[in-house]
Amino acid sequence: MARISLDYPNSLPGIPLSVLSVPMENKYKCQQCLQVLRKPVQAQCGHRFCVHCFKLLTSAGPKPCEACRQEEIYEEPMSILNSNEAFPDNAAGREIASLPARCLNQDCSWTGSIKDYEAQHEGRCEYERVQCEACQASILLKDKDRHSERECEARTLNCKYCKVTFNFKDIKAHDEICLKFPLQCKDCGKKKIPREKFNDHIKSCAKSKSACPFSDVGCKTVIENGKLSDHEHSSTMEHLRLLLPMVLSMTRTQSEALGSGEWQEDSGFGLYRAPEEGSGAAASMQPVDMEKKVNALENIVCVLNREVERSSLTLEAFAHQHRLDQEKIENLSNRVRQLERTVTMRDLQLSENEQLVRELQHCTYDGIFVWKITDFSRRRQDALAGRTPAMFSPAFYSSKYGYKMCLRLYLNGDGTGRGTHLSLFFVVMRGKCDALLKWPFSQKVTLMLLDQNNREHIIDAFRPDITSTSFQRPISEMNIASGCPLFCPLAKLAGKSPYLRDDTIFIKAIVDLTGL
Repeated sequence: MARISLDYPNSLPGIPLSVLSVPMENKYKCQQCLQVLRKPVQAQCGHRFCVHCFKLLTSAGPKPCEACRQEEIYEEPMSILNSNEAFPDNAAGREIASLPARCLNQDCSWTGSIKDYEAQHEGRCEYERVQCEACQASILLKDKDRHSERECEARTLNCKYCKVTFNFKDIKAHDEICLKFPLQCKDCGKKKIPREKFNDHIKSCAKSKSACPFSDVGCKTVIENGKLSDHEHSSTMEHLRLLLPMVLSMTRTQSEALGSGEWQEDSGFGLYRAPEEGSGAAASMQPVDMEKKVNALENIVCVLNREVERSSLTLEAFAHQHRLDQEKIENLSNRVRQLERTVTMRDLQLSENEQLVRELQHCTYDGIFVWKITDFSRRRQDALAGRTPAMFSPAFYSSKYGYKMCLRLYLNGDGTGRGTHLSLFFVVMRGKCDALLKWPFSQKVTLMLLDQNNREHIIDAFRPDITSTSFQRPISEMNIASGCPLFCPLAKLAGKSPYLRDDTIFIKAIVDLTGL
């Protein structure tokens, strides 16, 4: 009879006994590895094995069943293990899959069934200890990525500067030779200079110091590269004075060489002249020394020529740059003046907008207006001192497109009420819709100082004198104020006055809208 295939790829040995949460029955034990059966197969003798263990047993051919021998039931050919006679034991597999299981790893609280353990948890538990492939260290599975990226001593890194790959343990050695590694110039303080360009930077660094080119003729100055041109320019006369003895000595030496065959010591060039009979060797050295001196002098003259040319070009460049700078300064000055005018206009516009916002915050359109005046004591002192004798309220209206009005208050009185009374006046203002309104203004006006206990308000009312210019259609921002110079005695605001609480008073104006 054909048997079911035992081909299970990547099969594993049995499941550890300690994974089970309940005692294990012997029928679920592999006869080879003595662990819980994993993918159980049943031999023809009736004993069960993990498919992995059975394959190992029969890999070299049929083999006697040791379990049959131990149980003393060995009988050929039934007790011969043969891969062709075994079959998967699915019934036992289902029973084992439903057994309760738990994780063996320390600190892991996972529980479930054997089926869930094999499918979802085994080999995936974050508390399972695994071996790092690079450094062979034992680590938790959950820490594997962090270990590989940050902790493993054998991990591979890419240099962030040159992108070369190397081991972490070699990072210091690599930094010492990396051509892209950033260095800092100790002279100028510039950072992030690649090592491959550092020598070039040192040669051109404005802060790096070197000897003056005229050091061969006696200049002792050691100067920063950036200031070398300034030094050469400012010390031209000094360099010429140093060159003068050499030039004079050269002239004398050449003259003597042409006019005499004898040589003697010359302190300027180290040349010698001696009697003819003993001067053979010195005479042979004279042309060589002379040529060296001439070459040195020519080099110095070339340096001087270059300096003169550079100075001339520099002066011309400075003059041109100066003209450009003057033009730029003039343009910037014009721009600044234009911006200042723009800012001034914007400030005025902003101030107007702020005033409009304040008016809109307190504006009413029903002819009734309540004016809250805070800091009464300070404002009264300003009035007494003459700094601010009068103050205007925000505007209010009789309707959306009606009369525009405001109040004017003298905290130290005005006219007949100066020094004894509050003087309160009503002001008609120029509005946007005045052309649509009836003139002169003739509505009754009631002015009140409110009792903050709501008992006895101070009230004064009047009807406009239609012949007065105060109530004609305004031709300026506001008409002359008209009202009550003896509105309220100042004595009523002294002490614990019901009209003055928390340094605040309230004034109310009511315009009778009858007939509008």
